Amino acid sequence: MAKNTIVGKNKKPGTTKATGRSYDYQKAYNNRPGEIEKRIELNREARKRKIYGKRHSNGVDLSHTRSGKLVVEKRSANRSRNGQNGKSTKK
Repeated sequence: MAKNTIVGKNKKPGTTKATGRSYDYQKAYNNRPGEIEKRIELNREARKRKIYGKRHSNGVDLSHTRSGKLVVEKRSANRSRNGQNGKSTKK
C-alpha cells in the first residue's frame, strides 16, 4: 500500500501532522480554571449515573438546564443549541 504523502509534511509547532491545524487556542481555552471545573463536574455526574465511558458509544451528553440541573440528552441536540445573539438556550 502506498504511503500517505500528506501526513508528516507540516512541521509547524502546535499542529497535528494530518491536518496541519493549530490547536494552541483550544489548548489554552481548555486549561482555563472554569473549563476544568466544568469538566470535573460533568465527569463526576457521569460516574454517579454510571454512564462514564459509555457516553461516546451511546451518543449522549450531560446537558445543563436553566435551573442548573444536569440531564442526559442526545449529543446532537445539546451541541446544536448554540444560542442566538448571545442568549442562552438551555432546556
